[in-house]
Formats: sequence, structure tokens, C-alpha cells
Amino acid sequence: MQQAGSARSEKRNAAGSRTTHPYVGRSVSLATKHGKEEQIAPAFSQRLQMRVEVPVGIDTDVLGTFTGEISRTGSPTETAYAKARLGMQLSGSPLGLANEGSFGPHPALPLLLADTELMVFIDDERGIQVQEMLVSEDVVAAQCTARTFAAVETFLARARFPSHALIVRPEGVLQPDLLFKAVIDPQRLQELITLCAAASPVGLAHIESDLRAHMNPTRRRVLSQLAEQLAQRLACLCPHCATPGWGVVDHELGLPCGWCGQPTELLRAVIFGCPACSYREHHGRPDGLQHADAGQCPFCNP
Repeated sequence: MQQAGSARSEKRNAAGSRTTHPYVGRSVSLATKHGKEEQIAPAFSQRLQMRVEVPVGIDTDVLGTFTGEISRTGSPTETAYAKARLGMQLSGSPLGLANEGSFGPHPALPLLLADTELMVFIDDERGIQVQEMLVSEDVVAAQCTARTFAAVETFLARARFPSHALIVRPEGVLQPDLLFKAVIDPQRLQELITLCAAASPVGLAHIESDLRAHMNPTRRRVLSQLAEQLAQRLACLCPHCATPGWGVVDHELGLPCGWCGQPTELLRAVIFGCPACSYREHHGRPDGLQHADAGQCPFCNP
């Protein structure tokens, strides 16, 4: 819905945005230590003609790690903005960009594992913040425990090893010197399982997917899609004040029933807005549907 609506808005201001867009030729600081610029830079270059630059020496792990040796203290949204600010501070840039991913139950289908990726953009010159989110069911995030390498054959196929890297540590204890990341070699994996099982209080090695972007090709594909989504939104200028970032800010429920006309819980309208001014526009559903089926009406089908 966001992409379709943003495309409509982009067409409306395309004549100006392609030649006078305020971000053309600018650079933006990307806070990452895991090579995310490879997935993010192409969309920003093609859509906005912006350069994505990673500050030298940045360490986003100070804000938390997937493996827990450094705890995340904030929400994913807070962490993403903190990352962007960290990059802006190191680079001195007024424009910042960052991503934060989390793996857990799908927001709409709790029994399904999902990769929820958030990407944020900060522009201190205009005093705006723009963010986009993408939830993907295409996830490679597996884990198991084992005493020997021979016991993980089925698990390795599910974890798509060795194209997707693994992390190995002793089960039941977190020891920084026995936490091995970026494992992609089968012989090395066998050695680490033996080592970590011997060091575990329960005699087991814990093996899990390395979810860092540069170690997980499936996650990288999701980041590329999300970068395109955010860059497309930033390419759209507000029709009222011409600030970048015009896009979906809310949704309105209450699509009327085709029989009785009473509101249902289905989407009725998509609300577009500007990150700088209060201007808003209501757009109909992207699929053009104007009435709900009676089977989805709480009055006709209680």
C-alpha cells in the first residue's frame, strides 16, 4: 500500500523532483558495521542521486548485539534512531540513515516467524524524521543444540549452511571467549561443536543462525527492498510545502458493508502526510475496493 501510494504522489511532483529535489548530489551518513551499504546505497543513488557513506570506525554494536553479550536497552525504533545519530555525530553530517532488524512472531500471524526491518532517515536541516518498515516471512533464523557434528545434519539444511553463517557457543553459559560468529566452514564448525560441548555445563553446543546482515543473504534481500521503499518515499515531495518524505502516515478502517452499509474492520482509506507540515490527504484503498463483502460484516454476519 505504501509503495503504490508513494508512486502516485511521485508522479504528481515528478517534474520538479527529478531536477530540483533537495537531496540530489548530497551525501547521507549510514550507521553500520556490517556492510549494509551494499544493500542500501543503490536505491538511494538511483532514486535520489545521493551518496551513502559509512563513518570511519563506527561500532553500532555498542547499542546491542543479536547474541546478547551487549544488551539492547531501547526499542527497535529507539535503537535505529540512536544508530543514525551515532553516525551523524561521527561524520558531522546533518543527514543520517540507519536500520534495525528484529526476529520474532509475525505481527499478523503469531505462529509464523518474521523478520521485521525498520529503516530511519534523519534530516536535521529540515527538522524531519522519516521511517519505513518491512515485515518478511522469508526468514533464515534457526537454532539447535548438539553434542556432535553428526547430530546437526538436518539442522544445517534448514539453516542453509554454509551460504548462511552460524554462531556457536556452549549451551547454558555465555562466555565471550567461547562465542564464535561468522562460521561458514564445515571443518571449523565440527571443531567448534566439540569445543563448546566440552565447555558447556550440560555437555551441549548451541548453534544458531548469524543474523547480522553481512552473514545472512536472506536478510540482505529484505534490506534491499526496504531501502527502495524508503528512497521512493523520500523522492516524493509534499504537495503543500515541498518537503521530502511525503507518504503513508496512517490508515482508516471502516470499509462499508455492501449490503447494509455499516462499517467493517477492513481498510477504508490510506492517509498520506508530510513529515514537516500538517497537510494530509485521504486516498481510497489501493485496490479500489469501495464495499466489503457481507461475510466480513459484523452486522450481517455476526
